[in-house]
Amino acid sequence: MSTPWHALEADDVVGRLGTDGHGLSHDEAAARLERHGPNQLEEVAPPSALLVLLGQFRSPLIFILLLAFVVTVLLDELLDAAVIAAVLLLNAVIGFTQERKAEGAVRALMQLVVPHARVVRDGRDHEVDSRDLVPGDVVLLESGVRVPADIRLLSVNALQVDESLLTGESASVTKALGPVEAAAPIGDRRCMAFTGSTVTAGRGSGVAVATGGDTELGVIAGLMRGESVVESPLQRRMDSFAKVVGVAVGAAAAVAFASGVLLGESVEEMFMVAVALAVAAIPEGLPIAVTITLAVGVRRMARRHAILRRLPAVETLGSTTVIGSDKTGTLTENRMAVTDIWTPGHRFALVGDAVDGEFVEGDEPAAIADAPALHLTLLTGILTNEADLRWVDDEPATTGDPTEVALLLAGATAGLDAGDAGRAYPLFAEIPFEPARRYSATLRERHGRVEVFAKGAPERIVDMCDEMLSDDGAVPLDRSAVEEAAASLASRGRRVLAFAHRGLAEAPQDPEDVVEPEGLVLVGLQAMIDPPRPGARESVAACQEAGIRVVMITGDHADTARAIAHQLGIGDGTAASVATGADLAGLSPDDLRGRVRATSVFARVSPEDKLRIVRALQADGEVVAVTGDGVNDAPALKAAEIGVAMGEQGTDVARQAAEMVLADDDFVSIVAAVEEGRITFDNIRKVTFFLVSTGAAVVAGIVAAVWLGWPLVMLPTQLLWLNLVTNGVQDVALAFEPGEPDVLRRPPRRPGGGVLDRIMWERVVVTGLVMATGMLVMFRWALDGSGSLEQAQTVALTTMVVFQALQVGNARWETESVFVRSPISNPFLFVATALALALHVAALHLGPTQFVLGVEPIGLDAWVRIVAVASTVVVAMELHKLLRRPRR
Repeated sequence: MSTPWHALEADDVVGRLGTDGHGLSHDEAAARLERHGPNQLEEVAPPSALLVLLGQFRSPLIFILLLAFVVTVLLDELLDAAVIAAVLLLNAVIGFTQERKAEGAVRALMQLVVPHARVVRDGRDHEVDSRDLVPGDVVLLESGVRVPADIRLLSVNALQVDESLLTGESASVTKALGPVEAAAPIGDRRCMAFTGSTVTAGRGSGVAVATGGDTELGVIAGLMRGESVVESPLQRRMDSFAKVVGVAVGAAAAVAFASGVLLGESVEEMFMVAVALAVAAIPEGLPIAVTITLAVGVRRMARRHAILRRLPAVETLGSTTVIGSDKTGTLTENRMAVTDIWTPGHRFALVGDAVDGEFVEGDEPAAIADAPALHLTLLTGILTNEADLRWVDDEPATTGDPTEVALLLAGATAGLDAGDAGRAYPLFAEIPFEPARRYSATLRERHGRVEVFAKGAPERIVDMCDEMLSDDGAVPLDRSAVEEAAASLASRGRRVLAFAHRGLAEAPQDPEDVVEPEGLVLVGLQAMIDPPRPGARESVAACQEAGIRVVMITGDHADTARAIAHQLGIGDGTAASVATGADLAGLSPDDLRGRVRATSVFARVSPEDKLRIVRALQADGEVVAVTGDGVNDAPALKAAEIGVAMGEQGTDVARQAAEMVLADDDFVSIVAAVEEGRITFDNIRKVTFFLVSTGAAVVAGIVAAVWLGWPLVMLPTQLLWLNLVTNGVQDVALAFEPGEPDVLRRPPRRPGGGVLDRIMWERVVVTGLVMATGMLVMFRWALDGSGSLEQAQTVALTTMVVFQALQVGNARWETESVFVRSPISNPFLFVATALALALHVAALHLGPTQFVLGVEPIGLDAWVRIVAVASTVVVAMELHKLLRRPRR
């Protein structure tokens, strides 16, 4: 259809769909059901368990471990093969479990489709299974029901609908019948009701124009199906690192093998050397160490109210360069609250929490008893109200429209109780709110006379007033002053309502005879907004200090978004810094990237717009985190590197689409999660540096020994002992390192960077050469002194064990000296290092390990020399830190 349903007159819609007020016949409904299909979202079967399991073996590092497993089996080294197989199995189980938990995003949408609907068919009211709804069905709506299809409204009676799951707006939308512009966003299509939204007040009817996958909810489901899970920055970095390791292992083994053969060594002996070198170079313990580091990060985040659904996501937030945050419920409290009250000659602010706050004028508290216009403004807000306020354990519990709840709470702050007010002013008659009227009013009895209380849009209430209430009593209405005050409040993103009152000289004889009030006295204006969460401004500032750009992406109005952004320090608060969905429509990919690069606030955007914004940021090289709580946020949550959903007030759809769930719905918790994510990646870097530097030392030593014509420095079993036992307990303990002090003052890591940066690779080379040289010196000394190859290999192995114990201390701090941090600040590492040394000493003296490893005890003089030589790696690292300290 070229013209969308919301842009057509109601009669035109009815005509095009071939229906009328009597609804479809049962036969016609059955025929359309056959043609259009059931009113339900298509459910795509998840990938099979076998495919998910096989997918765990796609990493290049896993390929290397698989190759090592095959080689050890062929060499009949079954113990080595069993250890490598255990590593592979553990990683596969963890990855499989996490992925199978993440398959429910689209299925959660199914829960929003209601089981039954009331329709008119053959001129009679029927309740049918909502799956049997078809385009052309006349649907009846009433307060409390969930809308079963996308409906073009035909009649409304004070109909209000909560569309927050689609738009993110906290206030219910008052529905009308007139068509709107074809390009109007969902939140402005007042003549429509959408699948999954909830009727909060009033009644209405309409004709179903879209069902199943054709609804707005179905469009979102389609967007989510089209988005695959984004590979995390850590996964990309580890894959890149694994490729480097694979090439290095292959090259080193080939060079050693070829060099030895050319120097006259036998092919069989050099094959054993190449195998030993490959075992030394492959960091078998790295996958387990990384998994445990991520698990520790998950536990730390959980303590700070951030629940991770997939392990790699724990690091992703630490890599984030842009946070695209929803406004309602994340940056704000997802409720309406009165912030300002204007009365003729005065302007009051409500500061503090609801009920416990106070009214101030300037810097002085306002006495309600001395401000009759303020008192009457608050009283009118209570007496023209359909919300409910009650007290549960001394805490307010409310139901009803958020705007009306805000008026009740404002009155309670001044000590006005809605129940007492209702009893003091019994209801005589009322004029309910309707979009065409744009006001509501009640007639109340008091001391034998009837009084009118009215509230509504400022321009509408002003038209009913002749006077306004000043400090001197009722004076002629100053229309320009009222309009100027209303415009000033609205320009700050507030929703403004006007309030008026008058006693009637003569009451209507019958409540049914009530007519539109006139000659009223304007008593004041109340302005309200969804207030920012406590601590949100400080958290935004903390993100900005950490080099993370915060962008607001909301379905709310531009003025409201601009006002909240200004309060929180997002963007510059000017009109030029806000872009709407209409502004983005039609932009080319290049133009869109330029626009999102320069804009910090996006308002009145659709789910498709949010998705385009996220993709544009990613195309610009950003690592994007997206927060949200509604169905409208789900496609963007799934497309981002990390989606952050709300746990308290968020929808199941958003939580299923996200990588992380905030247990307290608070943006403040995101900053805590960023900190923990950065600490986690720091610890992964430290583990990787430790394993790679010690592995590089052994590789360099073995290759150098081949070139020098020396015997094999260490046996393959000794190398596996070194990799999986002595340093295997220490690398895992590095996962528990506390964060460095500047972790939130650094810029984000470069998205395309590796696990180790240039300076870290320099340290790998420097410390690797120092350790290789020390190992070779001790090997040669032992071989020349004892003449025993087994003794020399034992000394070389022990030298590397002590080198590792000191190198793990070097790895603890990237920028500061090893002597700055207490050895027991990470008790896990202290115990692990002591345990590794104890295990090795025991292995040198126990018969079974002597046989398996080919080692023998060494004397005290050898130990002294080993400790002295191993200490050189600390000196080398300290000098490199002094000369090549990373710039933050």
